[in-house]
Amino acid sequence: MDPARAATLARLHGGLIVSCQAYPGEAMRDPRTMAQVAAAAVVGGAAAVRVQGLADIAAVAGLGVPIVGLWKDGDADVFITPTLKHALAVAAAGADIIAIDGTRRPRPDGLTLADTIVGIRERSDALIMADCGSLADAVAAEQAGADLLGTTLAGYTGERAKTTGPDLELIAEVAARCEAPIVAEGRIHTPEQAAAALAAGAHSVCVGTAITHPATITSWFVAALA
Repeated sequence: MDPARAATLARLHGGLIVSCQAYPGEAMRDPRTMAQVAAAAVVGGAAAVRVQGLADIAAVAGLGVPIVGLWKDGDADVFITPTLKHALAVAAAGADIIAIDGTRRPRPDGLTLADTIVGIRERSDALIMADCGSLADAVAAEQAGADLLGTTLAGYTGERAKTTGPDLELIAEVAARCEAPIVAEGRIHTPEQAAAALAAGAHSVCVGTAITHPATITSWFVAALA
C-alpha cells in the first residue's frame, strides 16, 4: 500500500466517521446543507465524514479530513455504489475512500465484487470500503482486495438477524477472521455503543442517524414522551 493510503487508514484508527446523509424529499436533502453538517462534525472531532451523492462529495472537499463517498442508486438489493461506473464517478467527485456494496449478491452491471475492485484499482488511488452484511461477505471482500470492511449491511441482507444496536458479534467475528481494518457501522445510537464497537475489534466507528438525522432523533424523544 502506498504511503498516502496508509496515512489515511492511520488517521481513521480509533476515530469517529460521521455519516452526513438525508433521504430524498427531506428538508436537509441539499448538498450545501450536508456540507455544513459535515463541517460541524469535523469541528466536533470527526476523523472523517461519509457522504452520499456526487454533489455532496464535491461540496465537502476541503474539510481537511478523509471523505468516504458513496452513490446510492436504483431500487435493486445492491444500491450502494452498485457498479464500477458509480465507483469511478465517486472517486472523480473527490472521495478519498469509495464505499461500495461489499456483499456477494449479483451486481447490476454483471461484474463480481473482485472485478469491481480491480477496475477501481486500475483507475483510482482511492481506498475501497466494502459495506458487508455477514462474515462471509467480509471474508470475500478482503480476498477481493477491499481496504476496509464495514458492517453497514448487517441485518439488511437476510443472512443475519437485525440487532437492536450494533452487531457486536459480527464485529468480533470479522476481527478474528480478517486482517483488513473494520469500520463498525449500523444502529450505533449512543457513545457507549460506539465504544463497545471499538472494543469488539473495530478499527473505527461510523455513526450517522444519531448525530445527523434530526427527524429520527426527534422521533425518539417524541416516542419517549408518549
